[in-house]
Amino acid sequence: MSTLAAPLDWAARFAELATSAKDPRLQAFYQAGCVAADTPLEQVPLLALDVETTGLDANQHAIVSLGLLPFNLQRIRCGEARYWVVKPASELSSESVTFHHITHSDIRHAPRLGQILDELLTVMAGKVMVVHYRSIERSFLDQAVREHLGEGLQFPVIDTMQLEARLHRQPNWWERLLRRQPVSIRLADSRLRYNLPPYQAHHALTDALATAELLQAQVATHYSADTPIGQLWS
Repeated sequence: MSTLAAPLDWAARFAELATSAKDPRLQAFYQAGCVAADTPLEQVPLLALDVETTGLDANQHAIVSLGLLPFNLQRIRCGEARYWVVKPASELSSESVTFHHITHSDIRHAPRLGQILDELLTVMAGKVMVVHYRSIERSFLDQAVREHLGEGLQFPVIDTMQLEARLHRQPNWWERLLRRQPVSIRLADSRLRYNLPPYQAHHALTDALATAELLQAQVATHYSADTPIGQLWS
């Protein structure tokens, strides 16, 4: 009989990282701590996070904008939102401009990511990140922090795409043979299933807002306010 894996203990992981991190900014970030895995969702400080990039490979591409929005299950605190356009080390491609509409003129006088890193880490400290497709935010922020501080960045994440994937099993080979179409778990399509309004995609702050609303709807529909955070994060 299979057993459920124990939830990740991010509180213990942060305590370890606080002693092993060398840069004082990372030390402060980890010293801010993390909630215990058994903390009810309604008590967790959440931070919706989205980054727009010049491509999909964190080793070759770079962040061009970031949006962050603190919230809980009842309220999204738009007045405390943060949004930055940052100048990437590499040139913008025509494909990335078409995708996120950030142009060369937008980044001409923008700061480098290293110039906003202190504020970024301060805003993220003590919160659980909420993203739609964690591989992008995790890999790009980790790579960016490595480039600027010489150490990577670790943090807990609730991935609203992963939550949708749990609910909507993708077809196996036999079902694909029968031409069963997979349920889309993209952000816009996921929001439609909860009757959330359509937003223009690929703006970091708008996508952060869309992700925060999606998690609120997912919890209200499929979970409860007292669900332990450890059941949802990774």
